[in-house]
Amino acid sequence: MILVTGASGFVGHHLMRELRARGIAACGTARRADPNQPGLRIVDGLGADTDWMPSLVGISAVVHLAARVHVLDETAADALAIFRATNVAGTVKLARDAVHAGVRRFVFLSSVKANGEATPGAPFTERDVPRPEDPYGISKVEAEQALRALERETGLEVAILRPPLVYGPEVRANFLRMMRWIDRGIPLPLAAVRNARSLVYVGNLVDAIIRCLELPAAAGKTFLVDDRELVSTPALLREIGTALARPAKLFPVSPRLLRAAAVMIGRREDARRILDDLVVDSSSIRAILGWSPPFTRKDGLMATAAWFRSGPR
Repeated sequence: MILVTGASGFVGHHLMRELRARGIAACGTARRADPNQPGLRIVDGLGADTDWMPSLVGISAVVHLAARVHVLDETAADALAIFRATNVAGTVKLARDAVHAGVRRFVFLSSVKANGEATPGAPFTERDVPRPEDPYGISKVEAEQALRALERETGLEVAILRPPLVYGPEVRANFLRMMRWIDRGIPLPLAAVRNARSLVYVGNLVDAIIRCLELPAAAGKTFLVDDRELVSTPALLREIGTALARPAKLFPVSPRLLRAAAVMIGRREDARRILDDLVVDSSSIRAILGWSPPFTRKDGLMATAAWFRSGPR
């Protein structure tokens, strides 16, 4: 039996559905009941004092997706402390309880933010020295390091995945915002942007997670994972427009001017996500696990557009 934490979240919902479709016994945890997923095990919070033992009975492997992602209106120091309490101490407590429950495999969903925020030169690899820049990325690196220490101490088999931006049906945040821009026909000053970004469709990420659960070679490894199709910001917007049957309205403005304007209005990080390169080298998971993404970006965007069209967003 597989235990999936954060099973009611974006990735968790897709993972639970795919595990069941493949006939793999799985159960999930969440902080509150989800009418779309009956039978979730409710766990109150994710921290150093969380008792996971009742949820770990009969479990052979854990996929840990639950995490704190956003903290608003707090100082940097306070935000880091909160991220550490959840994403580091909470992860370690779960992993230690898993060891005591006899769990063999532990798959941890980290983030490309463990590597950094942009790749001005070569693509990110798993061999790079981590250079996280925000509290979330720092907490993911520290959680990875703590899991590796626990692995050496106990023999727990830990596999770590670092995805870039994940998109697909039920996506939220920045990707959903871009879809709304295109759907509403809002002109965007991004035609002159010449960058390269790695993305991963949620169906591809779920497939990679399942490979990490099933294959012995995943133990002790960290993998970057993506769709293997680079895309620029304007090209992505045009592809979203094609999928939505709503052509993107783009016009050119100097990226340097866009960046300066973003800094002036306090949106520097938003500008980096739109203007900078972020490219990952996912050759390691392909070589070690024989994995390749089962879906193309076009597949993923069409599925995402169909979901978007199915109701108000």
